[in-house]
Amino acid sequence: MNGEFIEALGQIEKEKGISKEILIDTIEAALISAYKRNYGSAQNVKVYINRESGDVGVFSVKNVVEIIEDELLEMSIEDAKKINSNYGLGDVVEKEVTPKNFGRIAAQTAKQVVVQRIREAERGIIFDEFINRESEIVTGLVQRMSKGNVFIDLGKTEAILTPAEQIPGEEYKHNDRIKTYIVEVKKTTKGPQILVSRTHPGLVKRLFELEVPEIHDGIVEIKSISREAGSRSKIAVYSHDENVDPVGACVGHKGTRVQAIVDEMKGEKIDIVKWNDNPEELIASALSPSKVLKVIVKESEKTALVVVPDYQLSLAIGKEGQNARLAAKLTNWKIDIKSESQYEKASQEIEE
Repeated sequence: MNGEFIEALGQIEKEKGISKEILIDTIEAALISAYKRNYGSAQNVKVYINRESGDVGVFSVKNVVEIIEDELLEMSIEDAKKINSNYGLGDVVEKEVTPKNFGRIAAQTAKQVVVQRIREAERGIIFDEFINRESEIVTGLVQRMSKGNVFIDLGKTEAILTPAEQIPGEEYKHNDRIKTYIVEVKKTTKGPQILVSRTHPGLVKRLFELEVPEIHDGIVEIKSISREAGSRSKIAVYSHDENVDPVGACVGHKGTRVQAIVDEMKGEKIDIVKWNDNPEELIASALSPSKVLKVIVKESEKTALVVVPDYQLSLAIGKEGQNARLAAKLTNWKIDIKSESQYEKASQEIEE
């Protein structure tokens, strides 16, 4: 190694933010292992790199003792005095043992250490960037698929879309541009692992924030979301400005805003309802598109009995109970739905 190498370390410090001194310390430690590996030495050694010239020196390290038990680690007081008369018992003697061809090994080892450190630093930068983007949307290109996992190129790194986070029936083709929701960022030995989702309710929320300026600006607030990915979502919105209709803002002119989100979600239906602090009105809205005749709430148990017209019963419940299930998640109330005739019959039986 030479002075140019030391200058290069200084340049790396400026560009990558990796301390030159830490790099040299790490190279010195790596060179100790390289020396022992290549020269089969069991003795204690130290390696020094000259901070100016880049010259490398290997030194054996021995303790000065009265009686030698291990020649690799210890030196007699007599031998120590031959090197320097000032040495005494208990002192540590360092003697240069640099092999002739050690420069080549040193250069190779130093390069490996620097490359590794740069890689670690870059991984650290990527981790720091994405750990602050958890619960946000990222756009990437479908890169490859393996064992059901979809790997998405985010530019600086890859994200993993596991089978559990994929929308049922959705196809992912090479170079498809898709939006995903960052669920978690993990630090691993191979660098940051970014786990993303297409099924998370947060994806719908973030898409509305992107499409609806009123939500982004805080005028309209998303109070609650319930979702069954790939099929249907319900979203309850509230306006902090009485002059702004929250549902209208989310739907957009001729439905353009909500349609853009539906297109991104590959046709997933989205019901937008107005949030209301009155649970009866909120529950009635949440069962949209069904009409509701009456809502009877039991505050203590947080349950609600909902009465709908006979011809609306199947619509209110939804296919395989989906509409009722999503409404219950949206409102956080347990909902029991009855048709008008069922309710009247039950009421009559109670009276009798």
